[in-house]
Amino acid sequence: MFRFFTIITLVLLGGCASSPKKGSDVTVLSTKATELKREGRADADKTSIEPDVMFMLLTAEIAGQRGQYDVALEGYMEAAKRVKDPRFAERAAMIAMYAKDAAKTDEAVALWLRDDPSNLAARKIAALSALKNEDKPAAVEHLSLLMKADPAGFEKTVMELTIAIQKQDKSAFVYDVLDELALKSPGHADVYFVQALLAAQMKNEKLAESKLEQALKIQPDWDKALILQAQLSAYSGDVVRAKALLKNAVAKYPENEKIKKLFAQVLIKSENYEAAGDVYQSLIATNPNDNDSQLAYGLVQLQLDRDEKAEDIFVRLVDKPEWRSQASFYLGKIEEKRGNKEKALMWFDKVTDGPLAFEASLSAISLLAKDRQFDEATSRLELARTRYPEQKQRMVLMQADLYNQQKQYQQAFDLLTEALGDQGEDKELLYTRALMAERIGRLDMLESDLQKILAKNPDNPEALNALGYSLLDKSHRYIEAEKYLKRALELQPNEAVIMDSYGWLQFKLGDNQKALDYLQRAYDKKQEHEIAAHLIEVLWVLNRKDEARKLFYKAIKIAPEDEYLLDIRHRVLKGEL
Repeated sequence: MFRFFTIITLVLLGGCASSPKKGSDVTVLSTKATELKREGRADADKTSIEPDVMFMLLTAEIAGQRGQYDVALEGYMEAAKRVKDPRFAERAAMIAMYAKDAAKTDEAVALWLRDDPSNLAARKIAALSALKNEDKPAAVEHLSLLMKADPAGFEKTVMELTIAIQKQDKSAFVYDVLDELALKSPGHADVYFVQALLAAQMKNEKLAESKLEQALKIQPDWDKALILQAQLSAYSGDVVRAKALLKNAVAKYPENEKIKKLFAQVLIKSENYEAAGDVYQSLIATNPNDNDSQLAYGLVQLQLDRDEKAEDIFVRLVDKPEWRSQASFYLGKIEEKRGNKEKALMWFDKVTDGPLAFEASLSAISLLAKDRQFDEATSRLELARTRYPEQKQRMVLMQADLYNQQKQYQQAFDLLTEALGDQGEDKELLYTRALMAERIGRLDMLESDLQKILAKNPDNPEALNALGYSLLDKSHRYIEAEKYLKRALELQPNEAVIMDSYGWLQFKLGDNQKALDYLQRAYDKKQEHEIAAHLIEVLWVLNRKDEARKLFYKAIKIAPEDEYLLDIRHRVLKGEL
């Protein structure tokens, strides 16, 4: 429900370094040539444009009008060589970049810098070329000059250049160039900060952290560096350190909204929703029009099961066009939780655009399936396939779920097998097919698919739990099952489904009291029917039959056709009810 952290945005190289658009080249070339001709006549002494040079420019103009950019390039290039006017070299560079002629671009930029050595746009293009070609001395020279000319914009410049060549994976080279630059010009915090960003991009968290420390030694109270330091801690899983860093940063910068919002996100990550809510409340108190914080505060209230308070917030946001879709989606979720199917569908159907439109479609389909309206659910799924062709995998998983709910297990298994043929060993598809394999008695396939997941990710708690539970429930391989379930429990000690599996294993091993402890905690956390069935059986064996009957009546009232509860009545309770 939350996007806890955001990567620092990198802006594409813009301004003069961008290519002219096809629809506007002719106009630009024509206008520029006309300007040059007029200015040449008005100020001949300044530009010294000779008649033959003017002819070159007019030729270049005509060539541009006809789309003959190679001819236009040669005209401007020759003019740039003959006349020391940076405008000619600039136009030549623009055309060469548009034509993707690296050699001509370098030649034109060299002329441009000859005539205007302080021009930042020309220097950026020269630096970009040096980075692309891994020419370290030239890259260091150009970046050094950029840093001296525009120290305030240096960080942004380097990140623009880096993202412009990201497809070529030059992050390590740019990092090395900055190392050289730091030796040449020590004491610049922004150099170390950019290195930290690059190290993080290269997934070298220790290196990123050390570079941030260097930056903060020079600028101890740099808010941007403090934020990145906290983000790196959160990414690495050290939420405690991230919270401590951000708490200190909030104390230093009580008016900094970015720090406060990141602090709230880290608090959410650590499931400290009350504290996160307090932070969002303070942000809203300062700026009631901060709708981003309003939405986040509403989501926190949902996490705390304060649905009415969340509903009030989302109802207000529905009237704001920019937030209408998101607010409608969560209002639908509230009505779904209340069991108001029609109202929930109404809200989901209002989400027609934005990042949650697809999720709203799936939520509506899932809601209809739960109500056993499979024809309508299938019809909506077909419509979603045409609207969201890029979501093919999710569609397959949803279709498999519809088959599963209709007990069409073989169809689901076949569908998933076909999808795996197209998409290889996808984790979600393998996991879902394993569940369907269990349904059709293909225990060999169930184990094979789950082992494939664990081969790539041995600490996948879902796969560990599913494999462990299947081994104990279907094949009585208790020793193997315990190994998988213990590891799953270590990874997610408070997950109800895993506690249920481990409790059921203890029951199978004969430790009924330990089984009761785990199953009761699992049921208190998540009142699922399978967990209820396991708990009822253990209570019955422990001769706590009144409690078992009471729990059975409560559960069967909610789900009179649930297979686990019906099995318990037939197999365990028998004629006692």
